[in-house]
Amino acid sequence: MKTVLMAAFEPFEGELVNASWEAVSQLHERMICGAHVVAKQLPCVFGESLQVLNDAMDELEPELVIVVGQANGRPNITVERVAINIDDARIPDNAGRQPIDERIVADGPAAYFATLPIKAIVEGIREADIPAAVSQTAGTFVCNHVLYGLLHRQAQQGGRGGFIHVPYLPQQAVRHPGAASMPLQTVVLALEMALSIALTVEEDKKLEGGATQ
Repeated sequence: MKTVLMAAFEPFEGELVNASWEAVSQLHERMICGAHVVAKQLPCVFGESLQVLNDAMDELEPELVIVVGQANGRPNITVERVAINIDDARIPDNAGRQPIDERIVADGPAAYFATLPIKAIVEGIREADIPAAVSQTAGTFVCNHVLYGLLHRQAQQGGRGGFIHVPYLPQQAVRHPGAASMPLQTVVLALEMALSIALTVEEDKKLEGGATQ
């Protein structure tokens, strides 16, 4: 039986919840397209987050790994295209660490592309009337740190993986006037669709998904 590892983060930057974990935890032990989904929470800490993910991959040997993070202020479900080899933290992580201009892997390449069918995923989510878009940057905080580490490992050992950012939940957005949000069950549905597409589509669609800025 195939296993899919879905990882998401603990709350950070003073939030009481993290939208990514609230959604991903609802998919734990689900069967999607014949694959058993295992959810794992990651600490929002440089280094430790990647170690927890690597330990889970060692244990589960998953067919597919999708990490989900919370993108404060983004209005869409955003599927990440690329991870870059840099930690440059605007704020401290949950352990108080704040690396500046540090490479994630000393001798690693500048960037890796995600191996998910990112445009097919975006198209499928949009067809369900859920806002979605390709993202050209996972930032330079812990989310990008984990995505780069995941793709670096898979470049050496094989496997497919990527990263999806989700908006605030409404109960978070009320503390940030003007911030976009998305209901929890809508996020869960979008992630279910993303998993189904990632498990069944091998070659991505050639669709517009770029950015002018």
